[in-house]
Amino acid sequence: MRLEVIDADKCVGCQSCMFACTRIHKDAGLSKTCIKVRSAGGMERGFMVVTCIACYDPPCARACPEDALIVRESGGVNLNKSKCTGCGNCVKSCIVKAVFWDDDNNKPLICRYCGYCAKYCPYGVIELKGDKKDMKGADNNVG
Repeated sequence: MRLEVIDADKCVGCQSCMFACTRIHKDAGLSKTCIKVRSAGGMERGFMVVTCIACYDPPCARACPEDALIVRESGGVNLNKSKCTGCGNCVKSCIVKAVFWDDDNNKPLICRYCGYCAKYCPYGVIELKGDKKDMKGADNNVG
């Protein structure tokens, strides 16, 4: 399973996806979200939706010295929080800048491919693609 940005031109910057994701993390603010909506350069240029693209050979996992990022067969990673030491190498190595940081816990925030954000996008900008069988171990990312 992976999130896919279907049509970024439809994004109006409402951040509903971000608010939905932050609810998964049981946080009231937008600081703990695994998806970001950013301006693409002013209102006339629209918005960019930044989310994990579920790489098949993820640079974030290769950069982790503790093997805390477990590569998923279907692409992307699951985070084993107990192994993570908070070095931040995963953030620096992500080619799409989709590994975000949780300052409170000194750990990365990495999409767990739950699709909750996509359910709350009123414009159909993002969609969860793939098979439920790909979700094995995804619950390690949150908790």
